[in-house]
Amino acid sequence: MTKITEKRWTPFQVMAVITVIATLVLIVVGGLVRASGAGLGCPDWPKCFGVWIPPTNVADLPPGWDPALFNPTHTWLEYINRLVGVLIGVFITITMILSLWWVRRDPIVTATSVLSFVLVIFQAWLGGQVVRSQLEGGMITAHMLIAMLIVSLLLFGAFRGHRDRLRFSIPLHHRKQLLALGIVLFTVSIIQLVLGTQVRELIDAAKNAAIKPPRSQWLDVENTLYLIHRSFSWIVLLAMGALGWVHRRYSMSLPGWMGSIVVWIGVLVISQIFIGIGLERLDMPGVLQLLHLSGISFLLTLQFMYILVLWQATDVAGG
Repeated sequence: MTKITEKRWTPFQVMAVITVIATLVLIVVGGLVRASGAGLGCPDWPKCFGVWIPPTNVADLPPGWDPALFNPTHTWLEYINRLVGVLIGVFITITMILSLWWVRRDPIVTATSVLSFVLVIFQAWLGGQVVRSQLEGGMITAHMLIAMLIVSLLLFGAFRGHRDRLRFSIPLHHRKQLLALGIVLFTVSIIQLVLGTQVRELIDAAKNAAIKPPRSQWLDVENTLYLIHRSFSWIVLLAMGALGWVHRRYSMSLPGWMGSIVVWIGVLVISQIFIGIGLERLDMPGVLQLLHLSGISFLLTLQFMYILVLWQATDVAGG
């Protein structure tokens, strides 16, 4: 049975939701930077070409900088990415401060917010290392994984802060099966994310080589890592199919909006597969690169939300 309370949202609850959404927007902006090749648009960190506000044309470059490094589009894309990152840092700081009022009511909410704040500081430092390492292999994968960890922590904190607003009961047997399948799907999707970022690092190495190959050769379809990544999508699809099938069996004992979450998870899984095919067949167009990176971020967020909803559901006899 679903119960929705009518209490007004607290400042923490409002800020927690805003911060989750804003962090996902940052991932999309970061995907735009990656897809456009603007990752080194600012060759230094935390400044950009030695100044806090970068120039708009090569004639205004500060002394000592190689004009060949300057691309106004790439520079400002990366600069905007950093500004959005600073804004997210402010949001997370405010969320952490507001969470201090929850320390007695639910200390886990406060602990989660504090950990998110610490990870954001670490992520900012790691972003600087990514720039200094000239997009070194492994650094980008770590950067993406920590970004998703921050999103998950923020989502967990926001969910804990809202859990009294929405409650429902479900037979224990149903909940256990759905929760297990949700965790399996989330796990294989994380593995697929790691494989994908590793493939992306190989693409970066190809397109940034001294002798740059044609765009059609950025993705070596005979590469073992890419073949694993491509084949692993079948495992993700099978896990999604199993979750969808079992959820449909038990749909009468679940609120209808949970079915909508499963549908969107399925849409994102299938679209990711077709986007991956498009990347291979259409010579890596930037728009598909952006959709691929953004899609996996939203997919993992929805999967984690599904797990959280089931985790807090009330067990009843039956099933």
